[in-house]
This record gives sequence, C-alpha cells and structure tokens, in this order.
Amino acid sequence: MDSRAFRNSLGMFPTGVTVVTAAEDPPVGVTVSSFNSVSLQPPLVLFSIGHDSTSLDALRSASGYAVNVLAASQEDISNRFARAGGDKWGEMTYELGYEGSPLIEGALAHFECRPHAVYDGGDHDIFVGEVVGHRHNPGEGPLVFFSGGYRGLSAAE
Repeated sequence: MDSRAFRNSLGMFPTGVTVVTAAEDPPVGVTVSSFNSVSLQPPLVLFSIGHDSTSLDALRSASGYAVNVLAASQEDISNRFARAGGDKWGEMTYELGYEGSPLIEGALAHFECRPHAVYDGGDHDIFVGEVVGHRHNPGEGPLVFFSGGYRGLSAAE
C-alpha cells in the first residue's frame, strides 16, 4: 500500500487538535489529533502516540496525563508541541492537574486521566485513560485539522 496515498485519504477526516501533557522535568507535551471518547461508564478516552515520538517513553511511564483540547486561536501552541526538541514550555501559561499534568490556559477542554491501558497499534501506541477530572470552556471554536492544514469550523445555520 502507498503510505503517502493512505495518509492523504486519512486526512479527509477532520479532527480536533489536542496537546497531551504529563509531569516530568520539564513537563512533557505532544500534539495529538487521534483523540476519541471510548466509554461513559467508566469514563474512558484514547489517543495514540507514534513510536518515533520523543515523548513516548515519558507517557508510557506517567502516573497521569492530561488531554488539552485546543481552541481555534491556539494554532501556535499546536505547532510548538508538534515539533521535537526546543523549549516548548517557555512563555506558556498553565496550571497543574492530576499527578502534576499541565493544563494549558485557554484550552476548550481538559481531561485529566489516570492510565488505564496501552495497546500496540502498529507504528503507534494506543493509550486509554480513565478520566478522573474534566472541565470545558465554551465560547471560542475548536482548532480543526483537515487535509494537511488547520481549518475553521462554520456554525450550522
């Protein structure tokens, strides 16, 4: 199968953009668009992290992590955490959530999780977290990724 063509086809599915964070020194953060709800009882969510991610080992061993759902105005934050290396946390405003996981200021929603399971998913690990805390900040629209770029989300008429 042509990997590039497969990736382009997957890009036709619009996704929200999140940053998954965990407590380390400095904290760990990685941009993730593969985020979904799994279950309401118990409250479970999932995300996947590529095996080439420099944050993978820290997330595998984390005692907790947070999923920060980014707002449309947070494209710069998505880009910052999508790159390996560099000072991702300089000038970032956040508070600490469950097990010290950073909750990024201005995010539309935060899901604070305790690890539930990690599964092999080919060239990614699939993390399932049990939500132990959450909140949302309505008002602004979401940051959406579609066909290789950020997009706006039109309100339904």
